[in-house]
Amino acid sequence: MRDGFKTKTYYQSLGFELMSDYGNYLIFQRAGLEIHFFEFKDLNPDENYGQIYIRINSIDQLYQEYLERAIAIHPNGSLQDKPWGQREFSLLDPDNNLLTFGAPVHL
Repeated sequence: MRDGFKTKTYYQSLGFELMSDYGNYLIFQRAGLEIHFFEFKDLNPDENYGQIYIRINSIDQLYQEYLERAIAIHPNGSLQDKPWGQREFSLLDPDNNLLTFGAPVHL
């Protein structure tokens, strides 16, 4: 993260709870999942390839929640079933870290 305030604001808008704030190190939690961030002021978002894949059970509900909260969905990451058997959607955080949420496709 380049800016702790922006990171806090964004992840709290996603429903994550700030568990620890050490200034240059933040820990968020939601439904048993923890995400840790460290400060990297020189990060260039245009060159950031950071990404995380988050497996969840209630993907349709989460997607709807984020739409209702007006969370920006990645332009190429709307909710869809993928050929590899996952139902996924994606977001980009303020530093261009890619967050992909996925659940098994139920046939």
